[in-house]
Amino acid sequence: MKTSLFTGWQARFHAVCLMMLLSALAVGAFSSSAHAQAQVTPVPSETVAVEPLPATPEATAAPVAEAAAAPTFDHGDVAWMLTSTLLVLLMVVPGLALFYGGLVRSKNVLSILSQILVVFSLVLMLWVAYGYSAVFSEGNAFFGSFTQFAFLKGFGPDTVGNTPIAGLPDYLFVAFQSTFAGITTALIVGAFAERIKFKAVLLFSALWFTLSYIPMAHIVWGGGYLGEMGAIDFAGGTVVHINAGVAGLVGAYFVGKRIGYGQTALKPHNVPFTYIGAMLLWVGWFGFNAGSAAAADTVASLAFINTILATAAAVLGWTLVEAVSKGKPSALGAASGAVAGLVGITPACGTVGPLGAIVIGLVAGVVCVWGVTGLKRLLKVDDTADVFGVHGIGGIVGALLTGVFSAQSLGGTKADLDIGHQVWVQLVSVGFTIVWCAVVTVLILLVVRMVFGLRVTEEAERTGLDVTSHGESAYEA
Repeated sequence: MKTSLFTGWQARFHAVCLMMLLSALAVGAFSSSAHAQAQVTPVPSETVAVEPLPATPEATAAPVAEAAAAPTFDHGDVAWMLTSTLLVLLMVVPGLALFYGGLVRSKNVLSILSQILVVFSLVLMLWVAYGYSAVFSEGNAFFGSFTQFAFLKGFGPDTVGNTPIAGLPDYLFVAFQSTFAGITTALIVGAFAERIKFKAVLLFSALWFTLSYIPMAHIVWGGGYLGEMGAIDFAGGTVVHINAGVAGLVGAYFVGKRIGYGQTALKPHNVPFTYIGAMLLWVGWFGFNAGSAAAADTVASLAFINTILATAAAVLGWTLVEAVSKGKPSALGAASGAVAGLVGITPACGTVGPLGAIVIGLVAGVVCVWGVTGLKRLLKVDDTADVFGVHGIGGIVGALLTGVFSAQSLGGTKADLDIGHQVWVQLVSVGFTIVWCAVVTVLILLVVRMVFGLRVTEEAERTGLDVTSHGESAYEA
């Protein structure tokens, strides 16, 4: 009598799977027994005393020399840098995504989330393809070689010491730096959110990473012009924040103002999103700043405490200004103040003392309030997420004050630092970054406008980019 278990194609499929399983078990059992049968007890042999040969100096020296030549790394440093890389990843997705997502209107939240995730992923691919090579290989004062380490040529799972940080596995340093490139490019999209074409964002990001981020990173960190001049940028005040802030400002001008800007209130749709994003940024920033020490050492510890203190001071500074100027301090303002403090301390975190960090954070918090209010009105620009007002202005404040508080006489780590000269060097680095980024961004936007156009249609903008660009909605009615 047939049962359902052995009828139909499903039964035959199950029977075949059962037979394969039994066959595998039988083969395993057979091989085990065969192996056991192959174990033959050896015949006891007579013990013979053998006099060891005298070791030659060459035979003993060779292993020692080989061990000395082999690259080594500290496991504690590796563990810290792995953690720092993960922390920077936390800054972007979800930190930055939630921060920007809460600032836009509900009809555009998925659009900005998608832009950040896809742009970040795109830049990671480009970084491996040619970005790392162009930043950290030998070249001229502005670019390294695009081909020397293309697609991580010459690196392997066991290679150590082929990067600027000799004590780290090569892949780890590449991974850590990739997150810097990704977040810098992703920062920009907040400036022209809610009205730009998705394909325009992607083309812009690829070109901007190549022509603005790569040269600035090489110029400062890769042995280029500003690095040779002596500019101090420990974790990315110029390379990351001023660079992205200026690009955001130029991009906001090119794309134009949102429909209704200045006539109706275009309020953030979810302040708790923004608040949570800001706090995730604060947590992740310890990887950004302290991780830039590239070791679990006293420099990382200094950057760590400076990141805590500067951020706290900026929150208090922003809150105080709002309380005095508006009569009521806001949660959005406090969250923005935290980001302003993080931006301000970034170039200085490894070279200033705790008191210097507090001053930098306080000044950044106060000045950035003006950056997102008075300066924004003065410039007559619709910078949706205040990329320039927070990152651009905060980066400028931090870069300039780095030249002051890095001096050992003011609690910093730089002995015999000529404050006047260093401030001048920092000012030159700020000016160079602004000019380079502004010119390059203008040229890139002109190209993108010719290829794809920049702005969505008025109808698409009124409907919302979630539906018109991505075919989905964050909040179903």
